[in-house]
Amino acid sequence: MTESNALDPEDRKIVTLARSARARNGVPEGAAVRDETGRTYVAGTVDLESLKLSALRTAVAMAVASGAKSLEAAAVVTEADGASAEDRAAVRDLGGPATPVLVAGPDGAVRRTVAAG
Repeated sequence: MTESNALDPEDRKIVTLARSARARNGVPEGAAVRDETGRTYVAGTVDLESLKLSALRTAVAMAVASGAKSLEAAAVVTEADGASAEDRAAVRDLGGPATPVLVAGPDGAVRRTVAAG
């Protein structure tokens, strides 16, 4: 478990953005990623009849579509205990295996940080 106030300010920012996306859109998960230039991409769960994406995979897709070449960090706000293997794989594909994925509860408290790899 990681104290949210012990986080780097940039990591705290992506957790806050992910939490806001979840709350604002009323979706099961919110996520945010930070690219190599410090830009952030924020997304919520996509649940359409023809398209279903987790919040984290959506945020990674938004980063790729916007021209990001790498990721520095990712955050997901969820009721789940962790980030799924598919979510970590998407982060790993763009950021590499050591990219940290912060997993926070709906209250914004980071429960764990895992490597994408």
